[in-house]
Amino acid sequence: MTPRTKADRLWGRLMALAEIGALPGGGVNRQALSPGEIEAWRLLIGWAAEAGMEPSTDPAGNLFLTLPGRDRALPPLLMGSHIDTQPTGGKFDGAFGVLAALEAAQSLGITPARDVTVVAWMNEEGSRFAPGMMGSEAFAAVRPLAEILAARDANGTSVAEALSTLHAAFPELPCRRLGFPIAWYLEPHIEQGPLLEQHGAPIGIVTGIQGKKTWEMVVRGEEGHAGTLDMADRQDALAAFARIADAMFREVGTIDPIIKFTIGMVRLEPNAPSVVPARLTFRIDLRHPDNAVLHAAGERLEGLAASHAPPCTIKVKRLVDAPSNGFDADLRARIARAAEGLGEAAMPILSAAGHDARHMAPLCRTAMIFIPCRDGVSHAEHEWAEPAHVAAGAAVLAEVAAGLVLEPAS
Repeated sequence: MTPRTKADRLWGRLMALAEIGALPGGGVNRQALSPGEIEAWRLLIGWAAEAGMEPSTDPAGNLFLTLPGRDRALPPLLMGSHIDTQPTGGKFDGAFGVLAALEAAQSLGITPARDVTVVAWMNEEGSRFAPGMMGSEAFAAVRPLAEILAARDANGTSVAEALSTLHAAFPELPCRRLGFPIAWYLEPHIEQGPLLEQHGAPIGIVTGIQGKKTWEMVVRGEEGHAGTLDMADRQDALAAFARIADAMFREVGTIDPIIKFTIGMVRLEPNAPSVVPARLTFRIDLRHPDNAVLHAAGERLEGLAASHAPPCTIKVKRLVDAPSNGFDADLRARIARAAEGLGEAAMPILSAAGHDARHMAPLCRTAMIFIPCRDGVSHAEHEWAEPAHVAAGAAVLAEVAAGLVLEPAS
């Protein structure tokens, strides 16, 4: 039986969800565990109820919407992504994956052999609480839940406090245990890069995700009067950072053409015009598809930090250490066949961005489906995906899902 997705319904839901946290420039600010996400949960749960799906959550604040199967003891097919955004995010990052999964489940038409569950992972973006992917990390036991719950946002609110507010808004929701068994995981997403658009391919068959490491580094110096303290006597945290950053960009940022090295956040204290800076905190994001190169580059970054900090001191804290991973060959072949059967051009593609699927891959057979985004833009208000590509991605997902769960249970 061929599932029949409804492109207009999917697009309408994407636009309705984008109204929650809508920004004047057309983007969305709906950060993790915010009032906006609570409102978005209500919308998703309502749509799922129309399809006969059962909502539930877990101790990490992940949302699950389950279409019951004939044999509920079997591990389910899990599909989805996330609904939180960057502060100036777009309409499609994450949201497309959740709503395409909902559309695919709703399009099956008959009771599947096993449960089909749509997931919206908690705090994939990491914009309010750092680092990101907290929900999938907790589910996959990548990080202890207690460590995740202790993280705080810029206003001092902890994940535990925000999560308590979220769960209090849905007291009737059953709470599932973290890490319940899964048969397969499928994650649709916009590419967040330009390759599919450049090649005219509406479907990307994701081969894997490049590795990622992140750090928080804190340079400590000593405050002093800008007009009286001699240059030779200063312990200037900003000057130390400038030396460190320059060395990192020169030595690590040029290792090869595909390395991605970013210093994306800098906070200076006391940040006063006539005071020698005493403390500077910065974050590093390093990515590469070759784990050996990634490891060596990470070691070099830490060495450069230590050697260029004096006379200041530096504290180095590793935040994320996620090696490159590949996705299941059989699922990738199923995606290719589904795209071909629907007349959609498809191409293999490596994900340069991180996704929750990274943490699912060690737990079960996992794959991702990409669709293009205009000019490769994401994490911006003008992020855009064409309705035809949104429809194509959902249709391919539905075909793959049907092949997995409408076959006899085994």
